[in-house]
Formats: sequence, structure tokens, C-alpha cells
Amino acid sequence: MLASGDSTRAVHAGTRRRKAFNSLTTPVIQSATYTFVNTAELIAFMDSKTWGNGSDREEYGRYGNPTVAAVEKKLAALEGGDDALIYASGMSAVTSLLLSILPTGAHVVMTDDCYRRTRQFSLTFLKRLGIESTIVPMGDYDALEAAIIRKKTRFIISESPTNPYLRVADLERLVDIAKRNRVRTLIDSTFATPINQRPLEWGIDFVIHSATKYLSGHNDLLAGVVIGRGDRIQALRQARGVLGGIADPQNAFLLERGIKTLGIRVAQQNQSALAIAQYLETHPKIERVWYPGLESHPDHNVAIEQMSGFGGVVSFEVRGSLERTSQFIDALRIPYIAPSLGGVESLIEQPALMSFYEKTPEERLELGIKDNLVRFAIGIEDTDDLIADIAQALEQI
Repeated sequence: MLASGDSTRAVHAGTRRRKAFNSLTTPVIQSATYTFVNTAELIAFMDSKTWGNGSDREEYGRYGNPTVAAVEKKLAALEGGDDALIYASGMSAVTSLLLSILPTGAHVVMTDDCYRRTRQFSLTFLKRLGIESTIVPMGDYDALEAAIIRKKTRFIISESPTNPYLRVADLERLVDIAKRNRVRTLIDSTFATPINQRPLEWGIDFVIHSATKYLSGHNDLLAGVVIGRGDRIQALRQARGVLGGIADPQNAFLLERGIKTLGIRVAQQNQSALAIAQYLETHPKIERVWYPGLESHPDHNVAIEQMSGFGGVVSFEVRGSLERTSQFIDALRIPYIAPSLGGVESLIEQPALMSFYEKTPEERLELGIKDNLVRFAIGIEDTDDLIADIAQALEQI
């Protein structure tokens, strides 16, 4: 395909021009098993599969599905990877990757602003398997390199941007550290999307997305994806057939439908988020705004260098208590109170209540979560309407 614009790639990349039954959209192949005309066809398929010559078909649904495979090709093309692998959820993607690659006795280094469930998996489940994890402060690259254990550390893991403070990893520096120490890199790029950032182009080994978020874009499915070099993804594909975290073909169909509008959705979310961040930063009832598009953000210069847009999430601190922050959220009329992000509807949450409710204020502060922190996941509503809604809600506190 000659054209390479974001929306053109989102619609056409990785897609066969001619599809089954002359369908415009990718058909949903809802089948648990696949048949062979005769024994000769079976043997030809098994020979091809055994010797790694590739095949356009599968024999059983846990090993692959034509609808899922079509979406995997599109995602690989969007990220600039050789291949992609879709899983049942984002957590299935990251846990399956680590379980498939890490041996007993291995070690990983993670930044402290990684998704909390990824940290939980590494610090609890992997520990039971004899795999140790070291957590280092996001942005402290000296501490990150110092945490690497020679011949033992296998992965450096980070999000970029992170949740909820939208810290941006310096991918060039991260890759330099990893290569000098012969360590692989894994970036969760969910908040960026392939529209705003493509970590593989900076030398990252594996990119993960919770496809539930921006890639789907409609808050109606769960999926995850890993993208990377062809031989590495093929090894993960074999492991997925054992671990079983497969994606449903109907979900894959819905995911492809969402991806086709990714470019225009993210463009609107980028625009609205920057305008909202700029508005909030000047408001007297807001203490601080976290958005990489603002010069006040600690990673603004890095974001300018490696991102084409800054994403659709704005985090900010309301001037006041947990209760006053809740009053502000309750006064909003457009966004829904809910976890998740990346969909067409705006969603808002108070992380102290949504994600860390069981912790005391002191425990939350140790994790960097303030009671007055708000995470606003912006949808595709009109920018002026969202700002007007924020303004009227702030007037009420």
C-alpha cells in the first residue's frame, strides 16, 4: 500500500483486498475446529506447520482463527512490527508474554508507574515461580541501569505514557541501556496508541496494548495485543495455544471495526485533551495538571521528541479534599464515572476511590496517589462542550 497516513493505515493496513464471499468487511468465522478434504490435505498442512513454511489455515480454534488473524495483521502494520498476537485481554497479553519467556531464576526491572496489575503480577505471581522483580522510579535511568543484574535480568518493563501521571519513557535512552546490558524491552503503549507513538521504531522489542481501550474505542470488548519481531511472536503464538488466552472472533471483528476509526478518534481526543489541560492549568481551583503536552509536565521535552500527539487522558489535582474532589466529579454532566479509557464516551474517576479504595490515605500517598487526584479519559465529544461542563462543575465547589 503506497499511502501511509494514520487513518489510511487504520482502515486498510494488513487487510486483504479480496475477502471471502466478496465481503467488504472481514467475515466472522465462528468455528471451534476446521476440516480437511482428505488425508493428503491434512498431511500437506502438517508438513507446512512442522517445517515453518507458514499456512493460511488452522486445524483447531485454540491455535488460531481467520478473523483474529486478519486483525493481527492490521495491528502489526499499524505499529510497524513483523507480527502481532491478540489475547483475551490486556492482562492476558502481558502475563502470557512473561510466563512464556521468563525462566525460573530470572529477574525483571519495572518502573514504578507501570499499570498496578502488571506490578502485582510481577511481585506476587512471578515471585512464586522464582522470578524476582525490582521496581525503580519512573524517569530515574541511573537507578534503572543499576537495578540490572548481569546474566539474570531479562526484561525492562514500562508504560509510556504511564497511568495516571502520564510520564513518558525516554525510549532511546531505555533501548541504549537495554542493549548495553543485553536485556529485552517491553513497553505498554496503550495510552499512546500507534497513532501517537510507535516504540518499535525506537528499538523496543515488544509493544503491548490493552486493545479494550483506544484500539477498540467503543467500550464494548476486552482484548490485548503483543507486537514485535516475527520469530518472537511466533514463539508466543505457540505458547498461547498452551496457555489458552485466545480472543473470540466476534470480539476481533468488533476490534477491527474500532481500529478503522482510530486515526480520527485519537486526533479529536488529542485536540480536546490539550485544550482541557491548558484550561485547567490556569484555573484557581486546580492545584496541578499532569499532561505531557504541557511545558510544566516533567517529560514534556521527551514527549515532543517521540510522540506526534499527547493522548486523550488528562490527570489533575483539585484544590481541596477527597470529598470536595468527589463533589466536582458528581457535578459533571457529560463524562460517566467509570474505570477504563479510550472510548468515544468521556469517563472520569478518582483513583483514590476507584482503584485504591481499600488503602488508607497514607498508603495511597506512599503509592503516589493523592485523594484529590482526578483522571479524565476524554472521549470524542465537542471540546467546547467538555470545557463548559468542567467550568460549571468547578463553580459548584
